[in-house]
Amino acid sequence: MSGNTFGKLFQITTWGESHGKAIGVTVDGCPPRIPLTESVIQKMLNRRKPGGSIASTSRKEPDQAVILSGVFENMTTGTPIAIMVNNQDADSSAYGKIADLYRPGHGDITYQAKYGIRDFRGGGRASARETVARVASGAVAGALLSQNNIKVTAYTIELGGVRAEQRNLAEIPNNMFFCPDAEAAITMEQRVTAVRKQGDSLGGIVEIIARNVPKGLGEPVFDKLDAQLAGALMSIGAVKGVEIGAGFQAARLLGSENNDPILPEGFQTNNAGGILAGISNGDDIVIRVAVKPIPSITRDQKTIDTQGNPRTISTKGRHDISAIPRINVVCEAMVNLVLADHLLRQKAIS
Repeated sequence: MSGNTFGKLFQITTWGESHGKAIGVTVDGCPPRIPLTESVIQKMLNRRKPGGSIASTSRKEPDQAVILSGVFENMTTGTPIAIMVNNQDADSSAYGKIADLYRPGHGDITYQAKYGIRDFRGGGRASARETVARVASGAVAGALLSQNNIKVTAYTIELGGVRAEQRNLAEIPNNMFFCPDAEAAITMEQRVTAVRKQGDSLGGIVEIIARNVPKGLGEPVFDKLDAQLAGALMSIGAVKGVEIGAGFQAARLLGSENNDPILPEGFQTNNAGGILAGISNGDDIVIRVAVKPIPSITRDQKTIDTQGNPRTISTKGRHDISAIPRINVVCEAMVNLVLADHLLRQKAIS
């Protein structure tokens, strides 16, 4: 199985399955003398941990990060950083009953087609549990970015059709959905409660903003910064769409409306989302991702078994009602990783 390594100069390789013994990541290329402790990683992991909202699974994982290498006296040494998180509350009992069924919306049928074998316990490598490693390595990337005053923040702007009308970022830590609109957060909670009773799930939209990104990050052809960010975010299992700056709205604008006038003090608007010709322009990078509803629902769905026979499935077990808000920090981590990689690439030529 290839495709488990991400990045060029700041490079990560993740490993582990949902119901395996542990999840882990190796970070290679992190410069030396970057302050790093397990508590720095834990701070990000805690935002992804189950149980933080009513949309979350009841699976109880402490998600304690253990640094195995690459750090000495709370500083990176420049050698590979290995991080491990043990799985402590995996319960595979609910999956034995549906081991021969393909769950609609999941990767069961495609994994089987590709490998001829699959781990049916929670989806194995295709599970959202894999994102623990992304968040852990994203925390390391964030430590590097903080040395350059770059800050990435992700927050919920839509959940189950409920939209945030305000962008009060100070409100984000004050509600369970990390929403910048306090009133919208209340309505989101009501929507989640109603859908949970129906045995269904919800999707939504996460917005990510990266501030203080210097000009010049990104390569102008195949490794455009926006292309790399989109690819990184699309690699998250529940993400089905990415837009940067004005995004799809740009298709409805005139050129005179979409262009960002350049003034002596900077850009007058930010329809470009902080990136021009694949290179950062010094403005805030603004990204939005569309997150699909969680496919594991208790409502009956049509499917087939491994022999191709028509069946009906109701997915039991412990599942989120929505990937939001736990996916927010995963999005943040992936943006951290891309920016850290391109920061090092730019320093290498300058």
